[in-house]
Amino acid sequence: MDSSSTTLFNSFDVAELALWIFWLFFAGLIFYLRREDRREGYPLEDDTTGRLEPLGGLFFTARPKTFLLPHGHGTRTVPNYERDTRVLAARRSAATDGSPIEPTGDALVDGVGPGSWAARPDYADLALDGRPRIVPLSTAPDFHLAKEDPDPRGFTVIGCDGQPAGVVDDVWIDRSEYLLRYLQVGVGLTGRPALLPMTMAVVDGGQRRVRVHAVTAEQFQRVPQTRSPDQVTLLEEDKIVGYYGGGHLYATPDRQEPWL
Repeated sequence: MDSSSTTLFNSFDVAELALWIFWLFFAGLIFYLRREDRREGYPLEDDTTGRLEPLGGLFFTARPKTFLLPHGHGTRTVPNYERDTRVLAARRSAATDGSPIEPTGDALVDGVGPGSWAARPDYADLALDGRPRIVPLSTAPDFHLAKEDPDPRGFTVIGCDGQPAGVVDDVWIDRSEYLLRYLQVGVGLTGRPALLPMTMAVVDGGQRRVRVHAVTAEQFQRVPQTRSPDQVTLLEEDKIVGYYGGGHLYATPDRQEPWL
């Protein structure tokens, strides 16, 4: 084949043109992604002074974009440059930048460290048909637990201290994903309902027990509640999951010590 047929001019040929097109496309992709990743969570705050850090200049600042939310929940425009004004119940362990924080109150409910939660919308997540997505199995007659799996209802819930916290009196299912999302625990003598994320539980069908490593039996009394007995909002979900997540560090004093 005559090599001159692939030469555009001088020594610049089609292969070199294709390579340049690829590099220009790749550079444009990086430029686009660097703008889009600053759509939420910016501007950053200085760790010690709270001063807003620069957004990154003209090129790496995302242009505001408005998203239409489903099910009549309006619109959301980002970036909106809104700052988190919640008072953090914690103090810095040292004055240096990047120092860890130490909780000053109840770390499980104050949204500190691994127990932190995001201020998500305070309405229930909805399925495509507009019905609440996560509901108790007792209110969803068209769903059932698989016969091959143990039914945890009636099982005793054991905290990380080995003490009984209560009894599972219902399970919450996900209508969209066909998953079991939460166990509803009737806590103590009062039967106060507490949602337990399924990912934080180990079901022992043989012993009819549910073991929880995240929190103690007594701490089940303070699990964030839902406003409705048969719905959980996005905000409530974040607080509930954050509560158990924080327990992995703050449930007992020894968990904050170095592991040997």
